[in-house]
Amino acid sequence: MKYLLMIYANEDTFTGFAPEDIERLIADTEAQQAALKETGEWLAAYGVADQVNCKTVTTRSGEALVTDGPYIETKEYLGSFDIIDVETYERAVEIATAVPFAKYGSVEIRPLMNESASNE
Repeated sequence: MKYLLMIYANEDTFTGFAPEDIERLIADTEAQQAALKETGEWLAAYGVADQVNCKTVTTRSGEALVTDGPYIETKEYLGSFDIIDVETYERAVEIATAVPFAKYGSVEIRPLMNESASNE
């Protein structure tokens, strides 16, 4: 089963790291991803652009409305995500618990359903 692990935090958390701390966090994250790649459980990871680069699109009656900002009104926002492929939900929780950033923000686990035929 594939799962999306979404890493969330607030602006203060994302911007509050000292340079050496963010370097350590990135190194720890890359180490976890490398280990999961070895087992075949890690598929991909992406950081996302800052909120100021985000747009939300709504279409009503054939008209598109494009607004600035994240997907929903919230103090926390998506910073990055990983896609994993594991045998059980419990294993997904185990991996999410070990995400280095989980110590500072939160990791949402969401099953991925109905894979698009274009992925083949």
